[in-house]
Amino acid sequence: MDFLLSDDQRNLQEAIGKFAREKIAPVAEKLDKEAKFPTALFHELAGTGITSIPFAEEWGGMGLGTFETALALEQVARADQSLAVGTMVSIATGLTLQRFGSDAQKKKFLPDIVSGKKICSIAGTEPQAGSDTAGFTTRARKHGDTWILNGEKAWITNSGTDISSFALVLAVTSPPEEKKKSFTLFLIPKGTKGYTVGKSYNKMGWKSSDTHPLYFEDCELGPENIVGEVDKGRLLLHKGYQQARVFLSICSVGLAQASLDVAVSYATERKAFGATIGKLQLIQKMVADICVKVETARMIVYKAAWLADKGLASGKDLGIAKYYATEIGNECANLALQVHGGFGFMDECPASRYVRDNRVCTIGDGSSQIQTLLIARELGLDVQF
Repeated sequence: MDFLLSDDQRNLQEAIGKFAREKIAPVAEKLDKEAKFPTALFHELAGTGITSIPFAEEWGGMGLGTFETALALEQVARADQSLAVGTMVSIATGLTLQRFGSDAQKKKFLPDIVSGKKICSIAGTEPQAGSDTAGFTTRARKHGDTWILNGEKAWITNSGTDISSFALVLAVTSPPEEKKKSFTLFLIPKGTKGYTVGKSYNKMGWKSSDTHPLYFEDCELGPENIVGEVDKGRLLLHKGYQQARVFLSICSVGLAQASLDVAVSYATERKAFGATIGKLQLIQKMVADICVKVETARMIVYKAAWLADKGLASGKDLGIAKYYATEIGNECANLALQVHGGFGFMDECPASRYVRDNRVCTIGDGSSQIQTLLIARELGLDVQF
């Protein structure tokens, strides 16, 4: 097994890292306070090529893989996880469209997503149903050659910015009397009649990430809005979420690395008891623990990304990466805050933001509890959910 990056991979990592350190990190605290999606900064970030990494060359992409995308997203998350998440959601949604969309859909929508001129979102979660997709109530009924969509989606990233392009929306399309539901995935451009983006949420973290509820009232859609096949959309959504799990996992690794960065910096600067606190063994223990956690999480996620590019990643591999890395992100952020003592409790301390930002990572794209069930099921246990 080769643990060394190729020259091209290293150059990509360094280029994105340089941009993140120079352009994103200095304004991350300001973006958190403003709680607004930074469109101009996102366009600058897209100018590095990050949004094009995993897409086919025919759509303007680099034709690279999940692993290279993870390398880049890690560097962005190290500077600001909130911006990294908005970026990765658009990439993951675009990849779902590239994989399952029609030629007409891809030709119309993908170039702007790949270039970073626009962003997009994937809308599965509802107020009363998240991982339990069978509990979805948003429904589309056939009316002649069209579909009439009604319902509500919740906590949808990238849905309400001035550069939002479309949302991939999962809706029930089986008749109400059928006990077993069937689902279809619809591409719904922003501005479609009957499609309303609700008020932005007030969130604990990811404050500059754009998040809204979506409402559909007699939203009329044609065959051109269907992604894949009618009644086969649930599988497409799950496949999109699987790749997104790698990306969200690496965003937690990037934040964990940032936690190590600030913990080491503060331990070498802050003085107490006549010396820097980095000379205290219990502080050293906390910093060393962060380091070990970062390294192990990174290796697990890198492996999952590598397996995904080989077509070998199982649900267990992805579940382990998502479960471990996101939980480790929380642990590292909390340890970094502890190293900072009272200052860690202040909003201006980066570790405080890291605690708030990463907390949702153990919930979104399948909670830690769901990941443990998926892992157990793939180990052959009788899991009911």
